Amino acid sequence: MKKAVAYFRVSTDRQGKSGLGLEAQHEAVHVFAQHQGYQVTAEFTEIESGKKNERPQLMKALLLCKKQKMTLIIAKLDRLGRNVAFIANLMESKVEFLAVDNPHANPLMVHLLAAFAEH
Repeated sequence: MKKAVAYFRVSTDRQGKSGLGLEAQHEAVHVFAQHQGYQVTAEFTEIESGKKNERPQLMKALLLCKKQKMTLIIAKLDRLGRNVAFIANLMESKVEFLAVDNPHANPLMVHLLAAFAEH
């Protein structure tokens, strides 16, 4: 079984405290992981704007993925970030990541989706 790290993000304290969005992300990631043969070994949750690049929980998740050669799984690309340059740098870092809403997206599609998320 392949190992993975889950990352969840909401933009506001209200969303984080209410569970709005987090529950849906959690369910989507875990259902996807189960169906695709991934074992989620760690989870990181953050309440922060997707436009900000300084997100400590995401950095911890990425470091763990890099060290352990695991895949980062997110519910949607816009949960990872809303900045094309940030997504492009992540792609260059060679950390494998999958967005549940578009798991078969090639690099060009990821760039386009990131542009739409930023817009």
